[in-house]
Amino acid sequence: MSKTYEEALAELTAPGSRFELGEASIRGVPTRIFKQLPASLRELFAVSRSRGDAPFLIYEDEVWSFADVMAKLDALGDVLVHRYGVKHGDRVAIAMRNYPEWIVAFAAITSVGGIAVSMNAWWKRDEMTYGLEDSGAKVLIGDRERIEIAAPALAKLGVQALSVRTEDPIAEGVERWDEVVIPGAALPQVEIHPDDDVSILYTSGTTGSPKGAVSTHRAVLSALACFGLRAAVQAMRFPKDGEGHPYPPCFILAVPLFHVTGGTAVMLNCFAAGIKLVMMYKWSPERALELVERERITNFVGVPTMSWDLLESPAFKEYDTSSLLSVGGGGAPAPPALVERVEKSFSRARPGIGYGMTETNAYGPQNAGDDYLRKPTSAGRAVPPMELRVTGEDDKALPTGEVGEIWFRGPSLIRGYWNKPEDTAETLVDGWLRSGDIGRIDEEGFIYVQDRAKDMVLRAGENVYCAEVEAALYEHDAVYEAAVFGLPHERLGEEVAAAIYPKSGHSLSAEEIQRHMNQRVASFKVPSAIEIVSEPLPRNPAGKILKRQIRDEIIERR
Repeated sequence: MSKTYEEALAELTAPGSRFELGEASIRGVPTRIFKQLPASLRELFAVSRSRGDAPFLIYEDEVWSFADVMAKLDALGDVLVHRYGVKHGDRVAIAMRNYPEWIVAFAAITSVGGIAVSMNAWWKRDEMTYGLEDSGAKVLIGDRERIEIAAPALAKLGVQALSVRTEDPIAEGVERWDEVVIPGAALPQVEIHPDDDVSILYTSGTTGSPKGAVSTHRAVLSALACFGLRAAVQAMRFPKDGEGHPYPPCFILAVPLFHVTGGTAVMLNCFAAGIKLVMMYKWSPERALELVERERITNFVGVPTMSWDLLESPAFKEYDTSSLLSVGGGGAPAPPALVERVEKSFSRARPGIGYGMTETNAYGPQNAGDDYLRKPTSAGRAVPPMELRVTGEDDKALPTGEVGEIWFRGPSLIRGYWNKPEDTAETLVDGWLRSGDIGRIDEEGFIYVQDRAKDMVLRAGENVYCAEVEAALYEHDAVYEAAVFGLPHERLGEEVAAAIYPKSGHSLSAEEIQRHMNQRVASFKVPSAIEIVSEPLPRNPAGKILKRQIRDEIIERR
């Protein structure tokens, strides 16, 4: 028998239940928490030791059981502590594409009290150098391509490095995973507390420099518990959605592990629940469809562009997708037309969306199934202990239905930005996190995200801060004025656009600008729409470039 949303929440969070709620002081702020959380990620991973030879990670033709992963976790933990001298609180960076070794590295680092620094695999040399130097990383674990990009910084900063899946000669002083990580060693004993730091994920900064979002063990574990509670609520409300399904839960990893969607919402949730995870080498809708059929995948989590890609693939009808129960994800709003199309195109799968951030450890409001069809423009609602409110210019909560900045509060929030106290103070206010997004909350608690307060482009789930791109543009000798903004894009949501006014006597082309940018920033930040203008860019009386006016004029001409 199905229950209402309120009934399900009350039952699942009642005293003595798995999701029982309590209160604790987190950095001096009274905060609602889950009372039954493990003390650390180390404890969470330890549960996998009982799962033995059950398959956990599927990568291409490789099958890694839980026992395989835990043996490698123990061996790497031993190497980190006894070979590289990693101590409690030391930072260890991970820079590689989605390999099984990424997951082992994260689990091992955090199990010995280290802080895992997730480096964006698209970063170029300057960005990689910045991340290593800013975090003070002691060790870098990476694949060949990322190690080569980081090589000059490794020597300059004295960072030790371990390279995965590398056979050919590599930079001097870099060791090979297969020669060092030999299963058989025991995981070193380390005492870890819930509010110890556990991870740093870099997000683009509004001033040009990336910010390292720092999470604690409690924050990450709280996000996982919120996902679990949300899933349990849905199961009680809509018991027929999974009724009679013959396949066990299985997720596909189609998004990067260095983002919270891939690293927390997908990977850590699978680790916690003992669910098989199928990893893709790179995104391809045809390969994804093949894997859905071969591995009987039940949950597809990606950015909306990936759902579009699946449905638009000429091979869509050639594959059996009946195992899928959920198709959705986050990182960007999904157009209502996509919500309806997902619902109609799969035999069982229901559409879903999540509105989380790096700063919330991926958890936030979620919308799925009947709720999503009923309110396709809403990002959904959040389960406790997360709270949301919409605030006005005086930072006071606004009444239901009024539009303002969306704020989050709860135990899954980051504790701040690494070495950036001013940015931390600006974002975290009395236990609340300012999202920088503009929206409203309706009478049922559903949130609607309507705009962004920050100067940012959201390209296929990647945050691109305009100031960072503009700073790189101004490094070109011929650029006099530059403005970066987003333009609507059917597949990507938004594309990065730039309007450039050259210096007197200089000529520029879009191709030249793109070559210049490809040397300086990750490819997803390089403007794909570039206008070289012959007049100075329009400004307001205060001298600020009128980006919205430029954007609207371009859209009108298209």
